[in-house]
Amino acid sequence: MRIIGNIPHPTITISIFAMNDKYQIRFEAGPMEQIFKISQTEVNGVEGINKLVDEEFLKKIMERFNEMYLSFKDAKERLS
Repeated sequence: MRIIGNIPHPTITISIFAMNDKYQIRFEAGPMEQIFKISQTEVNGVEGINKLVDEEFLKKIMERFNEMYLSFKDAKERLS
């Protein structure tokens, strides 16, 4: 797997990887990450991925990170 690009964002890290005829788009926020795999035939390289990761997609990513954070926080509180 090799990194082929990054998408700038003010609060999360977005990295694009290429491996075995697939792209992986990795979103990282603190200890959490979300990874999406897509066939290289579905998009036109990094440019196509940049178009795919639009404002609406990022909004859903951020909502999911918030849900993940709250779930993890609740689980840790149950340990106390």
